[in-house]
Amino acid sequence: MKSEAISLTGLSVAVTGAGNGIGRAIAQHFARAGARVTIGDIDGAAAEATAAAIGERVVAALDVTDPDGFAAFLDAAEDRHGPLDVLVNNAGIDWIGPFHEEPDAVSRREIEVNLLGSVYGARLAVQRMLPRGRGHIVNVASGAGRVPLPGSAVYAATKHGIVGLTESLRLEYRDSGLRFSLIQPAQVETGMLAGQARPRLLPIVTPDDVAAAVVGAVRDNRFEVWVPASQGITAKLGAALPRPAREAVMRALGVGRIAGDTDRTARRSYHDRMFGQH
Repeated sequence: MKSEAISLTGLSVAVTGAGNGIGRAIAQHFARAGARVTIGDIDGAAAEATAAAIGERVVAALDVTDPDGFAAFLDAAEDRHGPLDVLVNNAGIDWIGPFHEEPDAVSRREIEVNLLGSVYGARLAVQRMLPRGRGHIVNVASGAGRVPLPGSAVYAATKHGIVGLTESLRLEYRDSGLRFSLIQPAQVETGMLAGQARPRLLPIVTPDDVAAAVVGAVRDNRFEVWVPASQGITAKLGAALPRPAREAVMRALGVGRIAGDTDRTARRSYHDRMFGQH
């Protein structure tokens, strides 16, 4: 039975990685829907710009790998906007290149930001929401959380981890009143795609596409959301194929060419910003 849609007006919403790209679009869409949004991003200036764009004053230079800092961010959200209704764990980074060339420090940072950041955020949110018997946690994973992504194996591993985390939390807290959503976008047209090879048959969506899906998931209490929806159908049909056939389809889509055909010079700026000089 389909859940009744809820009003987003007045909801207290916190968004991580909201300074740019998907997170910025999510914050804007929630604000337009009438929610009160708290902006967090490791880039303080970008977070301030997003907050100014939506007319909000609650903003933090948030490093999601710091549990104490994350807790302070949510405290600020609740001090300003009241009890937390929605947390969107969106912050994420991606290093693209051959697995054997990826520096250990880069792999560690990907795991800390993408996976542990979502773990810390979800736990802190559950601790706040559970006594009230309500609240919604949205984890932004990726289509790469369900399928392999050669050339970005550690990123894919973190997104598979977010899928497992969210699926498990949904079952663990099924009778608590808490809600969970798992967002699985295709390639999104953001700085994360800088220099990346773009196989012709793989869909590319916009940050606004993902933001609309996130807002819709909260409004309609939807758990598993693919962006675009057609990618979910393709992934599920592919999973039913024998492995040789499934891998042949992936190769035909051009997934295996991402690392080799990526323009490392064009991608260097993104890597430097996210990981330092790697």
